[in-house]
Amino acid sequence: MSYAIIRNTKYKRENLMAVYRHDERKNKHYSNKDIDRTKSHLNYSLKDPEFNYMKEFDKILKKYDLKGQIKTVSNIACEYIITSDHNFFDRIGEEGTKRFFETAYKFVMEYKDLGEQYILSAKVHRDEQTPHMHLIFLPVVHTTDKKGNPIDKLACSEFWKAKDSYRQLQNAFFEYMVSNGFELQRGLPKEETDRVHYTLKEYKNITNYEQTKETLKNIKLELPDVPNITDININRLSKKRDEKILKEIIKPKDDLIQNLYQDNMDLHKEISRQTKVIEEAEKYQKERDRIMNDNANLHNEVEHIKAEYKQKEFDIEWKYKTKIKGLEKENNHLHKVVDKFYDTVEKFIKWICQKFGIGESKELVSNFEKETNTFLDAEKQLKREEKEKEWNLEI
Repeated sequence: MSYAIIRNTKYKRENLMAVYRHDERKNKHYSNKDIDRTKSHLNYSLKDPEFNYMKEFDKILKKYDLKGQIKTVSNIACEYIITSDHNFFDRIGEEGTKRFFETAYKFVMEYKDLGEQYILSAKVHRDEQTPHMHLIFLPVVHTTDKKGNPIDKLACSEFWKAKDSYRQLQNAFFEYMVSNGFELQRGLPKEETDRVHYTLKEYKNITNYEQTKETLKNIKLELPDVPNITDININRLSKKRDEKILKEIIKPKDDLIQNLYQDNMDLHKEISRQTKVIEEAEKYQKERDRIMNDNANLHNEVEHIKAEYKQKEFDIEWKYKTKIKGLEKENNHLHKVVDKFYDTVEKFIKWICQKFGIGESKELVSNFEKETNTFLDAEKQLKREEKEKEWNLEI
């Protein structure tokens, strides 16, 4: 039966941008070869952040007036990775997988009364070998201040205060998922198995892995031939002697061979199990190393993007400022041309009146406008022509 898996990681503020770019698939390239970018469109969110994780954190901190001292070394956010094995998701199918992560999301909201408002993001990845969910949240505890007033406090150490906090988390998650109809099992905690956690290198040394693996190839599981009493030349022996040889020599050795054979079978199974554990651990070690390499490269990539963004911002700003200045200059020139035109027309009319003895210039202008049905004022003339077009359309 498959296991219900939930793991927790704590993050400082400086880690959030790298985690954001990985979880939300903002990077262009990944060293993790298990990520198939052609399937990234299958990823989906149960909760989308409005901003990147750092800005989202600041927004929530201010919106809910969270208490607590935040230092540079403080863990301010946590990430659950929630999953099971590949066979489990194949068995429950597409709809079952969707319900699995939705149920897990509800569990996080309810566990320790966290509340959905303190979840930054919940992203389901379908572009790797096994579906899994990255859920980022703020470790907020609901407590009271010195005056007894209820407050919400950001305090990672208090959220995970109990010595067996992770065991409680595993038990609660397992029970919640099973109660919602998922057939899963909970692995035995180390307190019951008396198991010590070793690094992969230490475990290899303890189990003598390489030599064990080679030994496993050379183990022969065939049962050796047992000599038959009738094949032994005992012509000179009595029947009573034959029975004694069979009972006291051949039969005990036959039993011993059978027992050794069974022990050999059991040993083969145990060694096979150990080699599988090592191989599985190697796979996850490689995955972890790839993730660490990704995180190591993210800082340089972020700085490069920042520099590129600033340059583009400067280029756009300079381009539009230049355009605006050009339009302002052109506009000022047109205003001067129009003003000069009106001034010239006015002088021309006065000159005509004086030249030909035609009374006042205003009277001349008035007569011109009446007889030609045209205003010298360009704005009035344009309005008049627009109205005439409207009248023609109505007719």
